[in-house]
Amino acid sequence: MTLHNNKLEPGKKVYFASDFHLGAPSAEQSSAREKKIVRWLDQVKKDAQCIYLVGDIFDFWFEYRHAIPKGFIRLQGKLAELTDAGIPIYLFTGNHDMWMFDYFPKELNIPVIREPISTKLGDKTFYIGHGDGLGPGDHTYKLLKRVFNNKACQWLFARVHPNLGIGVANMWSQRSRINNIKKDEAFLGDDEWLVHYCKEVEATQHHDYYVFGHRHLPLDLPIGETSRYINLGEWVNFCSYAVYDGDTLSLKHFEASEA
Repeated sequence: MTLHNNKLEPGKKVYFASDFHLGAPSAEQSSAREKKIVRWLDQVKKDAQCIYLVGDIFDFWFEYRHAIPKGFIRLQGKLAELTDAGIPIYLFTGNHDMWMFDYFPKELNIPVIREPISTKLGDKTFYIGHGDGLGPGDHTYKLLKRVFNNKACQWLFARVHPNLGIGVANMWSQRSRINNIKKDEAFLGDDEWLVHYCKEVEATQHHDYYVFGHRHLPLDLPIGETSRYINLGEWVNFCSYAVYDGDTLSLKHFEASEA
């Protein structure tokens, strides 16, 4: 999928963030994080030409035909405010919130994107995706992802009453690896599998920037001589995001003094 060419207007910027994991590890902590994210959106709306939310915005999400998970209303209200003001927002599914369907497009005018995309922003080319299931290895998850994306499996889960289905899923999300980042998310050096994936893509089509989430580590690494891989990190520990000013893509930390 290729989006339209976003020609940057003078003074405008493009923002990227991922892995908010709203809902985890507790309602209280999630609520505080949600308010922080809303403060960030209030800050960036002053000069944002568009915003990319690159997956795992929610630690769990499933849309029933007439019900969605309870909570997150402050974020949804802020997103509606931004799109109503004419700021495009692109929402990618992640491995925790792949069961998004038509709620965000219909209610908030936000397209849902399920696969990595190639697009041009200003004079630079970008390759953007959540990052799950890409690169070598992780065959078990790749199989599970095919199961979770299967229409029959989604139909079966939708037959479960929301009180039970969402309740069980929320219990499962408490085991999320986002809660153990300091122990589990060490930098892998030469074994960084998204780096391998970026190099594979770069060998067939040049991009100036490869932007992913999922790894939970803010990373800025070279891909060859003229490309860079940016991992957006997450908002439980790092509150990291990236901003493109028309010339350079840079990693930032919101309210870093509070971290």
